[in-house]
Amino acid sequence: MLLIRNGYMIDPKSGREGVFDILTDGDRIVKIAEKIEIPEGCEVLDAEGMIVSPGLVDVHVHFREPGFTAKEDIDTGAKAAAKGGFTTVVLMANTKPAVDNAETLQYVLNRGKQTDIHIYTCANVTMGLKGSELVPMEELAALGAAGFTDDGIPLMDETIVREAMKRCAELDLPISFHEEDPALITNNGVNRGKASAFYGIGGSPREAEITLVERDLQIALQTGAHIDIQHISTKEAVELVRQAKAKGSNIHAEATPHHFTLTEDACIQYGTYAKMNPPLREEADRQAIIKGLADGTIDMIATDHAPHTTEEKAKDITQAPSGIIGLETALSLGIMELVDKQGFPMKQLLALMSTNPADLYHLDAGYLAEGGPADLILIDRDAEWVAGEYASKASNTPFTGWTMKGLVKKTICAGKVIF
Repeated sequence: MLLIRNGYMIDPKSGREGVFDILTDGDRIVKIAEKIEIPEGCEVLDAEGMIVSPGLVDVHVHFREPGFTAKEDIDTGAKAAAKGGFTTVVLMANTKPAVDNAETLQYVLNRGKQTDIHIYTCANVTMGLKGSELVPMEELAALGAAGFTDDGIPLMDETIVREAMKRCAELDLPISFHEEDPALITNNGVNRGKASAFYGIGGSPREAEITLVERDLQIALQTGAHIDIQHISTKEAVELVRQAKAKGSNIHAEATPHHFTLTEDACIQYGTYAKMNPPLREEADRQAIIKGLADGTIDMIATDHAPHTTEEKAKDITQAPSGIIGLETALSLGIMELVDKQGFPMKQLLALMSTNPADLYHLDAGYLAEGGPADLILIDRDAEWVAGEYASKASNTPFTGWTMKGLVKKTICAGKVIF
């Protein structure tokens, strides 16, 4: 048994907050009350002055296993998650082999069970990420796929997209979309504008995102599928999601901390360490993303944690891979950019980072209640720390050296202190 005393509890799901004691037994919360007597043999954590929240939930991470374990593996990814306050993650399926078959799916899920956090995975939408033949969705769903995505590669065949959405609607599982039309992009990872001009390359225009978002929202409204527009980057795409949400309740979108914190100026300043797909855009896009998070148009924050080796990121801007790590800095960036600068209530930030993503994926996570999961974090809201010592194998992020605010002091998963 574990008793967390005197912490300021925030439960985004019920809206309940205040100073409470929380008693866990095994992997469940058994009691929440203003004062709980210490049971015999119970471990006690004093959380006075700290926020106690649900463990964070990230439904868009890359742990690179199988196939790319020089960048990250499921063990190191889980450690990075725990350090960042995430007790539940959903892995993307662009591994090698891809998660388009029962064997690879079961391998990933079994590896996840060997870690200290809850690890789920999506399966691919198409065989081999080739965009032409659907995976056996019903079989993979029955074996535990949390959803479907070809993240990293856009789906260009509208017939395939429509059929995939129909099947996901029948299975009641989410389908997530990477929205970048390659036909419109010359060099991906860099915004077409100031950043591409700086490097003398073609870059990625905003239209590459807008056209596919528009198409997929229309199909989603026709099929009733639960869709997630991943890592949204343009003001136009935010507005398209806003309009679609007014017509149907199954439309969802996610924003990354880097897209609500940085603009294409960071790509000029940090080079390949701020290269990602979709790219960092303009200040008006950043502000539109923040507004979308504020009004519920964008209902999730997801890191798109994308580890790469130092050697890969040392390549030329057109040759280096896109993506940055994000699990260990996400909460602090949310506190600094959204709570401190924009006035978001802490409860709203925690909903975006726990309750809402858990709800989309039907996960028993993202809330604090008697009988609920004993997945909690203790946050020192005002503690400052400098980003740079990572539990991840990778260090590809522009935030290294930044002074961060808000520190995860303890991560508790299934009733055990894991960080």
